[in-house]
Amino acid sequence: MASTTVKLLFCLLFSLLFVFPLSSSKQHPLDHLTPAEFNLVRTIVKKAYPSSTHNLTFQYVGLDDPDKSAVYLWQSNPARIPPRRAHVVIRHNKQTHDIIVDLFKRSIVSDEVYKGNGFPILNLDEQGAAVDLVLAYAPFKASVKKRGLNISDVVCSTFTIGWFGEKESKRELKVNCFYVEGTANMYLRPIEGIKTHVDLDEMTISEYHDREITPMPKAEGTEYRLSHMKPPFGPRMNKLSTVTANGPGFTLDGNAVKWANWKFHLAFDARVGPIISLASIYDLEQHKYRRVLYRGYVSELFIPYQDPSEGWYQLSYFDSGEFGFGLTAVPLEPLNDCPANAVFIDGYLANQDGLPVKTPNALCIFERHAGDIMWRHTESEMPGDIREVRPEVSLVVRMVATVGNYDYIVDWELKPSGSIKSGIGLTGVLEVRPVTYTNVDQIKEETHGTLVAENTIGVYHDHFINYYLDLDIDGDANSFVKTNLVTKRNTEAKTPRKSYWTVEKETVKTELDARFLLGTKPMELSLENPNKKTKVGHPVSYRLLPGFFTTPLLSPDDYPQIRGAFSNYNVWVTPYNKSEKWAAGDHVDRSHGDDTLLTWTNQNKAIENKDIVLWYTMGIHHVPCQEDFPLMPTVSGGFELRPTNFFEYNPVLKVIPPKHVEWPNCPAKP
Repeated sequence: MASTTVKLLFCLLFSLLFVFPLSSSKQHPLDHLTPAEFNLVRTIVKKAYPSSTHNLTFQYVGLDDPDKSAVYLWQSNPARIPPRRAHVVIRHNKQTHDIIVDLFKRSIVSDEVYKGNGFPILNLDEQGAAVDLVLAYAPFKASVKKRGLNISDVVCSTFTIGWFGEKESKRELKVNCFYVEGTANMYLRPIEGIKTHVDLDEMTISEYHDREITPMPKAEGTEYRLSHMKPPFGPRMNKLSTVTANGPGFTLDGNAVKWANWKFHLAFDARVGPIISLASIYDLEQHKYRRVLYRGYVSELFIPYQDPSEGWYQLSYFDSGEFGFGLTAVPLEPLNDCPANAVFIDGYLANQDGLPVKTPNALCIFERHAGDIMWRHTESEMPGDIREVRPEVSLVVRMVATVGNYDYIVDWELKPSGSIKSGIGLTGVLEVRPVTYTNVDQIKEETHGTLVAENTIGVYHDHFINYYLDLDIDGDANSFVKTNLVTKRNTEAKTPRKSYWTVEKETVKTELDARFLLGTKPMELSLENPNKKTKVGHPVSYRLLPGFFTTPLLSPDDYPQIRGAFSNYNVWVTPYNKSEKWAAGDHVDRSHGDDTLLTWTNQNKAIENKDIVLWYTMGIHHVPCQEDFPLMPTVSGGFELRPTNFFEYNPVLKVIPPKHVEWPNCPAKP
């Protein structure tokens, strides 16, 4: 009994190391807004519109990035604090306002009415109101009854409509509904044949058509909750314990993270989710931290579905610009979403009224001990059989966003070798269309998808994910270099070899020349600092190791592709511009594709030896299969930014491997 009590106390004390890791600190210029600042923004904006509160909605509230030069100046002299401002997007009297609020001066710096095409990010409150409107709509209730369904088992969700050449567009949403009798897996039981549009400015149903009655896929076999499943179960996973001896292997000073040879800043944003900033790595030879990444985040996600029929052709989503990657972030579940050694950080957002709303455990940070090898070598020919191995340890920042039927697992991973890896895992539920078919032998026409279960087509679609990567390699004056791998004929007569390959380097001069489709020919792409060189004369650089990339198959003149033109190329490079943050433009809902990464780079600005930004688009064409039903196993992919002639030698050559510590078994809770 005494032994059990000691173990319980030990485990409790150990767990506290991960619950209270934060230290007090002065505010960082790149910190996300605090709840008090959200309230201050709300007060200032509502004061500017005192008689119009009922016509005013907050669509986005986030940090207005301070000037880059001011942030670097603050790093060298903390007394030089940059202005702290908020970027606020509101709807007022059917107009979109972009507002900048100075939090120090407690005043509005600018208030501009947006005159372009498109509407701002959707807030959660108006989406909920649109759903409630449809569920209470008498014609919809009649349609449900006509299908023999119970209205109490109907759940609805909102979908964007897109743009298909209209000169003028209303701010509308499409509301689709699902039948949840016998299952929690709503997306696999769609109520098809009903078209319902909601005008968000008027909050009225603007269009309603009950076109046809389609089969309802059965609930059997769609459940994914363990508590609702029946035997047989399996496979059974072994018990696992992930701990570190002295608590977290990193420190948090406010939102500044320090781990191993890295230091960086972490923030949370309603539109893009996690933002990694000011990532610098310590160089043992130079005895200082060296700049690598000024700012990095997921800029946009584009998901076009491939069924052009009525009721489906509009399905092309921009999950960041329309729904908000941070807005749809979900609380991370300890031990399952993140391991036992993770530290959790809450996220804060503004609701429709501007009030702060907390997303608990929105981010987690943890050391990853995956059993991988950092480096190793065996010298079998040497006396004594020399062998040296170093286990891989990395630091991971994670968020999960659930945008409708899909769950996105977003990871940023930093390695002691200097590499920065980022990846996205795709899981969740397929978007399906009900059909009469129960076997593929019955199909005699184009179905635009795969029969994944009886009466259920998983519709073909794409996922394109664009990253904003403002790399400052040892300084902000960088160049973009393409290294071609070319085959040469061996003209020397001294050996029988007929060919070899070598490299030919080319510094890219302008934006148009920096657009690349990967996989077309062997090449390496890197950002280098031509003003800094290693001892042997190489410009210091980081190269892009791509993965998980593809190219669009839609025709360039198709309306979804015009809006999602950032997917036209895998790699883009632009000169740094504070206003160019989101690859599909500022206001994406129903946009026309006239404010995108494509239109910016058409200006063909110079990028050599400049402060430049790398935009990387990765993605997949998703052909659903039966294993994706009823819930998809995670498909993961990513890319790596890897030092290339940045250090004088292997930066982890002298790394001290972690000592392995045996911990007493913590008894399960009674």
